[in-house]
Amino acid sequence: MTEIDTSVPHSARIWNYWLGGKDNYLVDQEAGDAYAAVFPGIVTIARSSRAFLGRSIRHLVAEAGIRQFLDVGTGLPTVDNTHEVAQRSAPESRIVYVDNDPLVLAHARALLTSTEEGVTAYEDLDLYAPERILEAAARTLDLTRPTALILSGILGHVDGHDRARDLVDALLSGLPAGSYLSVNDGSRGTDPAYEQAQDAYNETGAVPYFLRPVDQIEGYFEGLELVGPGVVSVPLWRPEPGTDPDPRPIGQHGGLARKP
Repeated sequence: MTEIDTSVPHSARIWNYWLGGKDNYLVDQEAGDAYAAVFPGIVTIARSSRAFLGRSIRHLVAEAGIRQFLDVGTGLPTVDNTHEVAQRSAPESRIVYVDNDPLVLAHARALLTSTEEGVTAYEDLDLYAPERILEAAARTLDLTRPTALILSGILGHVDGHDRARDLVDALLSGLPAGSYLSVNDGSRGTDPAYEQAQDAYNETGAVPYFLRPVDQIEGYFEGLELVGPGVVSVPLWRPEPGTDPDPRPIGQHGGLARKP
């Protein structure tokens, strides 16, 4: 088993810390606090991204009738993971998580929980091997039936927008008509303070995360049928009454679309 280095901060553990999770160490907390000292809004971005994921899954289950989910770039488990949200409303839902981070793999048991009616599986694979991902997913999912592809906060790690689009297209090519794509990622053009903080973080030598203009995030959905309101800042995507009475734009955009 790959040894986990707890002497240096780790992006997945920092994100987990911002989300209020417990799978992180002092070094991650210190790095997360240092980033938040420069840009306090990062905690809002992390939690708004997770909230968008939950709302989009609830829509997929209740409105679109989706019962199969392929979540690539899972990250560490916190609360309201994909399988929890989906199976809460539709216990028979089947979920495949994909990640190749040794830390996430070490916590796979936390993900590998499921209702008796459904299935939750974990595949140790790389985003850059879409054909292998589809082959592995087919062991749990029936890829002749509509499936939701979830890419939450992962495409920003891909160096080059064209390469990121190619990966999305390759994954979608293995899914049938009636499938859906859910994407949310860090964006440029809304919050200069976030952009400055992230650019500075990327220059530290840490694993970089590239914020992209909104039109590039929209590009992931080319050829698909966008669900209203389209690609927007995530707090503005179908906000639920009572949870946030005054949603405001942040530097995180996302959308949901159907494959025709």
